[in-house]
Amino acid sequence: MADHIKPVPNTRLRAVRDLELQMSRREFAKEINTIGAAMGENVACSSRLIADWEDGNVGCPRAVYQRILTKMTGRSMVELGFRLPAPALSVLPASGPYGPEEDDVERRAFLFDGAGVLLALPLAGGQQAPGKVGASEVRAVKTAVTKLYAKDHDHGSAPLRQAASEALHTAYQWLQSGTYTSRTEAKLRSATGALSIAAGWLSYDSGRAGDAHSLYGEALAAARIADDPELEAHAFGCLSLLAKAQGRPREAIAAAQGAQTVARHLGSPRLLSLMHMREAGGWALMGDAAATDKAIVAAHTLYAKGPADADPPWLSFYAPGELAGLECLARADLGQHERAAAGAEQAVLLHGDAFARNRALYTADIAIQHAVRDRPEPEAAADAAGRVLAFLPEVRSDRLLQSLHNVAGALQRHSRVPAVADWIEEYRTTTATGGGRA
Repeated sequence: MADHIKPVPNTRLRAVRDLELQMSRREFAKEINTIGAAMGENVACSSRLIADWEDGNVGCPRAVYQRILTKMTGRSMVELGFRLPAPALSVLPASGPYGPEEDDVERRAFLFDGAGVLLALPLAGGQQAPGKVGASEVRAVKTAVTKLYAKDHDHGSAPLRQAASEALHTAYQWLQSGTYTSRTEAKLRSATGALSIAAGWLSYDSGRAGDAHSLYGEALAAARIADDPELEAHAFGCLSLLAKAQGRPREAIAAAQGAQTVARHLGSPRLLSLMHMREAGGWALMGDAAATDKAIVAAHTLYAKGPADADPPWLSFYAPGELAGLECLARADLGQHERAAAGAEQAVLLHGDAFARNRALYTADIAIQHAVRDRPEPEAAADAAGRVLAFLPEVRSDRLLQSLHNVAGALQRHSRVPAVADWIEEYRTTTATGGGRA
């Protein structure tokens, strides 16, 4: 399956940087930022992103980096050793998003043609940059963020990533080329930072950690320039999640604690609760059960205070089901498989019919925990694994595909159980025919 092919190092890019330009990764990243600024591009390249490019973890950089690298080296992406992606989805203008009554034809169009990605920023598609930028442009960026999250919750990141990138480029065009008041600038910069976080989330969900880290860094910079503490806390929280996913628990803990410091004065107990749960994830990855429990208790205590007017709109995903799910992930990292399985079951139950992608992921966790617990329950694991396959292909997410791969690995030891053998055969058939391809 393509999503699990071993990355191929980009030796051409490394040769250009190391032998021709004679730069370290840090120097190369700094030069990219300098040239980007001269071109009017807002980027936050780091040595870690350069490493992801050269190690093959990122097949092709985002469009903004493509422009900078071409300007910097005089070479195309192919000449620099990158793998160009297949033709991407376009951002198409439309009267509005699908409602709850969207029919099967519309849903298929969204999933496979991209026609349902309705960000509809007026400048999408390379039109001439605007003159005066005002409230309508700020509102358009905020609407794009809302639509991205709504579609991501139901369908996963695969159909959305390119559309988000195009919308973000448009927002940066407005910042760089538009005319606006200082008040509008702060609002537009905050909205663009929120869009950068949304694009970063889609990159993370698509297995593009390098792009996600860069986008979260851009959002953090935007938050500080605009003096937007809520955006700053959100960016720190995302960096914590990313660090945990990449196996860097100390960084995850530090970023989560940074988010708590900023969020403490925002008047949103549930935002603060989420950041304590992010911290718990870091402690669990380190194997510190006492610190994990302390952070989880703090998260539950804060969550119990209820919603507040200061809760940001993006926090809507942090429902009771997500609270239970995040705790189950921490329990799993601590090796507490029975508690993790029960927590994942609770998460799926509490999510109801909402948040399809997260329900699919937690259902996969149920299967894994039943398979690896001290007293394995392979039939229960196979039953949960079958429910995961039912989410395909409507939910398309690299993380979901990786979770299915992990489920298959966990169930392999029980392959003599008839229900498990049947699931493994169904899984292989589904992936061989591209049914779950992101």
